[in-house]
Amino acid sequence: MLVAQSRVSGEVQAIDNRQERGPPLVVMDNVAMDDTPPAPHLLVIWHSRTGASEALARAAADAAAEASPATRLLRADAVSAADLLAAGGYLFVAPENLGSLSGLMKEMFDRTYYDVLGRIEGRPYATIIAAGSDGAGAERQLDRIVTGWRLRRMADGLIVNFAAQTPEAIAAPKSLPDKALKKCREIGGALAEGQQLGIF
Repeated sequence: MLVAQSRVSGEVQAIDNRQERGPPLVVMDNVAMDDTPPAPHLLVIWHSRTGASEALARAAADAAAEASPATRLLRADAVSAADLLAAGGYLFVAPENLGSLSGLMKEMFDRTYYDVLGRIEGRPYATIIAAGSDGAGAERQLDRIVTGWRLRRMADGLIVNFAAQTPEAIAAPKSLPDKALKKCREIGGALAEGQQLGIF
């Protein structure tokens, strides 16, 4: 299930209001923000070892930016508590490593968890996991972590299974199926649009 899959008539007014305030600051890939407090936006947080999760994250972020130009895309090790507090919603994109969430994504949660605890409750989130065989372990682990933050899941989790079983296949750059990229775009676009229209 996706939230806000289709456009509604109120979107025109939302776009007009945004334009009256002036163009939002677009921050992508660790570029520093200026002193202007950002409007609530979708923050796409990713970690990747072979490029698969990064490509999935970029597909989602590109679609999200069409609905909300203020969408941000940040690598997990660059995310700060301030980034999390400034965002209005989150899309977490990471690989599953050895049956659990990748270390760098887990470290992001370890590093920021208590600084934002009790301060981002109720905000929407979704997940995309790149996996070699399963992916459910990483998704389950991430869901348990953000339960403590009281985030609200707004789209079914997407697990992209690459069926990589040998060391060579696991380490090799991945070819992204069009179907998976399309689904990522749907998730990113729906999250950003729903947020832009005040649905959540």
